[in-house]
Amino acid sequence: MSPLGSEWARVPPEQKREFAERFVVGIPMLAEDILREIQREYPRISANPVDRGEPVALTAIRGALEHFVQQVTSDSDRDRAHPRVFQELGRGQLQHGRSLDSLQGMYRLGVRLAWRRLAEIGQQIHIPAPAMYELAETGFEYLDGLVAQSMLGYAEAAAREAGERLRLQRRLLEVLLGEPARPDSADAVAERAARIGWPLPERVAVAVLLRPARDALAPPVSQDVLLDMESERPRMVVPDPESPGRAELLRRTTAGWSGALGPSVPLAEAATSLRWATVAVGLMERGLLPSGEVLDCSEHTEALVLLPPWELIDALARRRLAPLAECGPTHGRRLAETLLAWLETRGGAPEVAAQLGVHPQTVRYRLRQIRELWGEELADPATRFELEVVLRAQRLRGGFGAEGGGGPEELGPAGPGPLRPGTDGRPQG
Repeated sequence: MSPLGSEWARVPPEQKREFAERFVVGIPMLAEDILREIQREYPRISANPVDRGEPVALTAIRGALEHFVQQVTSDSDRDRAHPRVFQELGRGQLQHGRSLDSLQGMYRLGVRLAWRRLAEIGQQIHIPAPAMYELAETGFEYLDGLVAQSMLGYAEAAAREAGERLRLQRRLLEVLLGEPARPDSADAVAERAARIGWPLPERVAVAVLLRPARDALAPPVSQDVLLDMESERPRMVVPDPESPGRAELLRRTTAGWSGALGPSVPLAEAATSLRWATVAVGLMERGLLPSGEVLDCSEHTEALVLLPPWELIDALARRRLAPLAECGPTHGRRLAETLLAWLETRGGAPEVAAQLGVHPQTVRYRLRQIRELWGEELADPATRFELEVVLRAQRLRGGFGAEGGGGPEELGPAGPGPLRPGTDGRPQG
């Protein structure tokens, strides 16, 4: 509170002492009147705690009135700090679910009632009006200080509450996403969810995020989404991921982030969704899945199934694609592309040519070579399946090998007939 101006300074000391004595005598009754009026305007204030037999609010009002009049009638600068009880009132607002707006309204009401009494005393002992105007301005400055104290208490309580919620939320995530699941996991999840007021959903999806920057702010997800920003890769548990509008809301709130959202699973299988999201993020970091957004794993099933077992697919590729070793790199790649197109379309030269964007005669030539390289193996459904698996995996990795030398393709005047699966599964010329 800033010191009073020259008009108040001109008030004689004995007049100030009388002003203070008259006001102090009436403080107990004035404090009760102020509290009663506040309770009438704000009925919920009656829920405030009691300390030593009286409401904390009454103690605060009386203390503020005594402190204010002591400051304005004393020449000493000591004890300029506002009563700390107003920090407690700020904390109480948060604990009782009330806003600071209502508290400030109570303070303004109290100051208005107190000023009426101060003005009455000023008139009774003939303090000049200009001096009383200065006193009124100082009163509103004092009010600002009380509000600041309450805001500090409110903020401290909010920080503690948020920290406690984060601690409890981490404990919930530990058991929800832990593997292997404990025998009492369901009970532990229910107990920990209840402590933070998280309604248990039937299904969830778990996302793994990649930070766009070390100091990136947390995505502004809704309250029902559990967000763990403490992990190196932030994790997010999304309840009821298939509910209407949820996907679009997630897309907006995670704008600017990269990551993957695992499949929707029952709550008890949340760790499974996390596992797939982790796999997808690993592929994203290796450049095998697009980044720049939070991908839905269910839309990238082929990549998630074929790319992670890298060593197994490579071993199968060495065995099933061995016939291509006889060809040059470029010609081998073209034959591999053609074989995969034929396996996918199960059509003749025109259908395969349309998929590859080449002439049907070129396809007929390649299919004849494919039949010569693999022979009777192409009649086996299991072999065709394995060939399609390894070729799809190679395509997902970026192609069928590097460009290299290779002989030109030959096109006869008629070329071979199309390679088709016969009624017994064997390719027919």
